[in-house]
Amino acid sequence: MINSKKIAVVILNWNGAKLLEQFLPSVVAYSDEATVYVADNASTDNSIEILKKQFPSVKIIQNTDNFGFAKGYNEALKNVEEEYYALVNSDIEVTENWLPPILNIFETEPNTSIIQPKLLDFKKKTHFEYAGGAGGFIDKYGYPFCRGRIFDTVEADKNQYDDEIEIFWATGACFFIRKEAFRTLNGFDDDFFAHQEEIDLCWRAFNLDYTTKYCPQSVVYHVGGATLHEGNPRKTFLNFRNSLLMLLKNLPKNQLVPVIIMRMILDGLAGFQFILKGKFRHFWAILKAHYAFYLLTLKFYKKRNIIQKTNYFKIKSIVYRYFIKSGKEFAKLF
Repeated sequence: MINSKKIAVVILNWNGAKLLEQFLPSVVAYSDEATVYVADNASTDNSIEILKKQFPSVKIIQNTDNFGFAKGYNEALKNVEEEYYALVNSDIEVTENWLPPILNIFETEPNTSIIQPKLLDFKKKTHFEYAGGAGGFIDKYGYPFCRGRIFDTVEADKNQYDDEIEIFWATGACFFIRKEAFRTLNGFDDDFFAHQEEIDLCWRAFNLDYTTKYCPQSVVYHVGGATLHEGNPRKTFLNFRNSLLMLLKNLPKNQLVPVIIMRMILDGLAGFQFILKGKFRHFWAILKAHYAFYLLTLKFYKKRNIIQKTNYFKIKSIVYRYFIKSGKEFAKLF
């Protein structure tokens, strides 16, 4: 029987049996328009057993190793042929009718290739969630921020961001993309392993004139930090390293050197703040991130595309707006 469903909901899992038991029921219940897959990164817990016993309708893709987020999805999606991919974290609770608004945009707007739903906090459902809020942007120096979240300030959802707009990046926590676009862009960059690979993908899409949008009619709730906690130095390492690598790949040539130098200076200030707070392991994580960046510089420079658009940012420095001008909310930045 030919599968007539156009959306593939693909959940990447690694030793997340408890998360699957808690959150997969909502995905199965509210995804009539989709085929649901779990792509397993060679889990050593009882994830596969739980899927087979409790969720027989879910299709299982078994990767041969723990490839992380980027390569994990790249490997899993090689044989997923639905027109649209919904890449969903295992700690996401979806809501009724979360898919029809997304499907409608894809079907009526041919150039819209990436879409993000409204991302709210599972633990505090009145507020946006850190990982993506109501759609992402970056400043000139590559610092990501969202409508609804700037650095550590998270806003309550008061319907202030219920407009469907074009954004710069969509969160990897719940990331919709056309199969054709994903394959044209060669998927995520495997070398990122995890963190900021979705921003890199969206930046590459932007440079090729694909449109990324935010859809407020689709609502999901995200736990956040379920796989790698915010306080883990490994997360600090990946965020600082990957941010520099992303800039190296995607910045316009005339901005490449000055922006990276300024970003490295700002990284140094962030490291100093960690020292003042007694978080020495995070300080060392930044040093290790810079060292790893140096080792990968030539490899990533060769990944640069021919086209590097200059209008990628709306704000020159979110650091200045947030810390000096007290722009704690998105609406107050402009």
